[in-house]
Amino acid sequence: MASSIFFIPPVNMIGTDCLKEAASTIQNYGFKQALIVTDTVLNKIGVVAQVQELLAKQGIKSAIYDGTHPNPTTINVKEGLVLLKQHQCDCVISLGGGSPHDCAKGIALVAANGGEIKDYEGVDQSAKPQLPLIAINTTAGTASEMTRFCIITDVDRHIKMAIVDKHVTPILSVNDPSLMVGMPKGLTAATGMDALTHAVEAYVSIAANPITDACALKAVTIISENLRTAVNNGEDIDAREAMAYAQFLAGMAFNNASLGYVHAMAHQLGGFYDLPHGVCNAVLLPHVQTFNAKVSAARLKDIAAAMGVDVKGMSDEKGAETCIAEIRRLSKDVNIPAGLTELKVKEEDFAVLATNALNDACGLTNPIKASHEEIMAIFKAAM
Repeated sequence: MASSIFFIPPVNMIGTDCLKEAASTIQNYGFKQALIVTDTVLNKIGVVAQVQELLAKQGIKSAIYDGTHPNPTTINVKEGLVLLKQHQCDCVISLGGGSPHDCAKGIALVAANGGEIKDYEGVDQSAKPQLPLIAINTTAGTASEMTRFCIITDVDRHIKMAIVDKHVTPILSVNDPSLMVGMPKGLTAATGMDALTHAVEAYVSIAANPITDACALKAVTIISENLRTAVNNGEDIDAREAMAYAQFLAGMAFNNASLGYVHAMAHQLGGFYDLPHGVCNAVLLPHVQTFNAKVSAARLKDIAAAMGVDVKGMSDEKGAETCIAEIRRLSKDVNIPAGLTELKVKEEDFAVLATNALNDACGLTNPIKASHEEIMAIFKAAM
C-alpha cells in the first residue's frame, strides 16, 4: 500500500445546538472582524442575523456577502473579496451548504495569495494558507465545511474548476443539526445523495486506505438508515443529526481518498447547464458504478452489505449488481429525477462534456480509466 496523508480541519464540532459553543471558540482565536459568506435565502430567513448576534456577543464585528450563487462563480469570489478588503476582515465565516463554503474558500485563498481564483485550479497550487476560515454548515451533504476541495464555476469557460488544496481546509467546522431542520425535501434528498456518492466513490477509489474505508462504509450505513426519514420528516432531529455525522464521515473519506468519474462528470453538467450538483451525482452514480464493476465488483458488494443487504453466498458480480439496484432504489425513494433527460441535458453536448470530464482532477482516482467514447456512453446511458 502506498503511504497515505490524512487531511481534516483541526477542530470540528458536531451536535444539536453546538453553534452557541462555536461562537466562543471563534472568539478564542482572537478575531475582530469577520466576513460572513452566505446566500440570500439564509439571510432572508434570519439565520445570518442569528450568527451575527452570537458573534457580536463575543465582540466580533461582521460584514455580509450574501451573493453566493448555487454554483458559486469566479464573479462571486471577486465580489466577496471587494467586501473583505473594504471591511479589513481578519477571518471568513461561511454559512450554508457547499455553495457558500466553496465561495468562502475561494475568497479566503485569493485574499492570502493574490491573483485570481483561476490561478489555483488543480492540486496544491497556492503558496500559503488562506485567511482563517470557519465553516458553519446548514446542509447534510457536500462536507465542504471540512474538506480541501473547492469547486468554482469559471463564467468565461462555462466549466467548474476543481481546486484541491490543503490550504483551503477550514480551521473550524460546525455541524449543528438544528440549523438543518428547515431544509426543503428536494435539497435534503440531493445533498444526502451527494454524501452517498462521496462515500461510494472514495471506497472504490485507487487511493482508498483503511481509514477512508472505515469512514466510507459507516457513512453508507447511516445514510441508508436515515436519508428517507430526513427527507420525509425534516423535523426529525435524530435523522438530521445522523445525516450530519454521515456526510462528515463521507467527507473524511473523499477528502483523503478523492473521488471518481461521477464527480468529474457531474461537475461538467453543473458548470454547463447550471444544475444542482447532488442531483447530477445521484443520476450518474449507478451508471458510473456499472462501468466500474468490471474491476470493483468486490468493493461494490461491500457497499451493498453496508446498505443493509444480505450478500452472503453472492458472487462479487451479483453483489455489485445488488449494490447498484439498492442505490437506484434509495434514489427513487427520495424522488431524484430518473435521468438526465428530465434535467434538459442535450446529447449534442456529450462530446465537449466528456472532454472536460476527462480533464477534471476528480477522475484521476477512478478505479478504471475510461476513453472519451466510454464517458460519452455513460452520459448516454444516464439519459
